Amino acid sequence: MAIAETIHGVLLSETMDLKSFYDLDFGDRARDVRLLNPDEVQDPGAIRFAVCWLPGPDAFAPYPNMEMAMSVGAGVDALLNHPGLGDDVAICRVRDPHQADLMAGYAVHEVLHVERGFAQMQADQDAAQWRPLPMRAPKELKVAVLGHGTMGAAVARALARLGFSVTVACRRPPRDPEQGVTYTTGDGAVMQAVDGAKMVINVLPLTPQTENVLNKDLFERLATGAWLVQIGRGEHLHEEDFIAALDSGQLSGASLDVFREEPLPADHPFWQDRRLRITPHIASDSMPYIVSEQALLSARELLAGQPLSLAVDPTQGY
Repeated sequence: MAIAETIHGVLLSETMDLKSFYDLDFGDRARDVRLLNPDEVQDPGAIRFAVCWLPGPDAFAPYPNMEMAMSVGAGVDALLNHPGLGDDVAICRVRDPHQADLMAGYAVHEVLHVERGFAQMQADQDAAQWRPLPMRAPKELKVAVLGHGTMGAAVARALARLGFSVTVACRRPPRDPEQGVTYTTGDGAVMQAVDGAKMVINVLPLTPQTENVLNKDLFERLATGAWLVQIGRGEHLHEEDFIAALDSGQLSGASLDVFREEPLPADHPFWQDRRLRITPHIASDSMPYIVSEQALLSARELLAGQPLSLAVDPTQGY
């Protein structure tokens, strides 16, 4: 049987124009890979792979010969849990080293914003008040980081190098531990890490074990008046427990970048809650040129029958 010289893929997203945003119209750059929007597909049976961001529930139905689905982001839960994808479809994800730096910058920004009282100083500026605020040494602030993948490790490293007291919850002991960071591992790692923490930063992957992990039991382990930085997945947050923790004062506030429903509906009460800092899922993103390069790499590996170097382990979720 002749080996195909060209492989065809489709771009699947309900919220983004992936082709334009990530420069995925390969054209003369790669005549062996054709990546099409759904309305450009003439033969659905020829589609062997998809590049995706939050594909709809029926997005894969027209394509009977799908072999690989690739996420343009680090999270793959939307693909691992997609009802239209069978176990025989390989799941890949973009692995952009810059994403971790962006995520760490976001986390550090939120920690410093709260710890140094920048919101109060903005209010003082608006009122023309000169009022220096008290400070404490960074090591006196205990920060819990939940998750130690590429993102979590970058967050922990950045905070530790600024002198904060950092405890990380991870599945297993790290190969290259960061000097000055405490690690908790195993089944009770998350609860151990957050015990007494004044800041908790969630960077966990979404798995059946981590869904609703940010709940009443976890909030009660934090120091009174703690702050949450939620940059994992929206499904990590048990919203009723979260609001109760805010109302009781157990949490003083939170920085929320991810939500169960995105975009966050205009009538959602989070928008009007002054205890919250809301950003539109921008803690980090993949660089367009890296998405383009890695989508091309994965398509060519599939075409050549080679192992997929960007595949994820579905049993671990990343």
